[in-house]
Amino acid sequence: MLDKDTVKHVAKLSRLEIKEGEFEAVSKKMGDILSYVEKLQGVDTENTDITYNPINLVNQLRKDEVRESLEVKKVLQNAPEKEMGCFKVPKVLD
Repeated sequence: MLDKDTVKHVAKLSRLEIKEGEFEAVSKKMGDILSYVEKLQGVDTENTDITYNPINLVNQLRKDEVRESLEVKKVLQNAPEKEMGCFKVPKVLD
């Protein structure tokens, strides 16, 4: 378990607000996390391949082909609001 000063220091660096009654619980949790990290550091990964994603995914890409665009009238026919050949949406920023 970490002492109160260490927990306060980490909380300050992390910009976390820890109330007076929470220090013991937070200290125990931080200690558990550090113990787990120490355990992970002890694992032999010398002959392990580097992976960036645990699931072997491959992107399915299609060839770029020039095609006819959709007609503006057809695209906008079900739009709730339109203006000057475009979708009209509510203003987000003033």
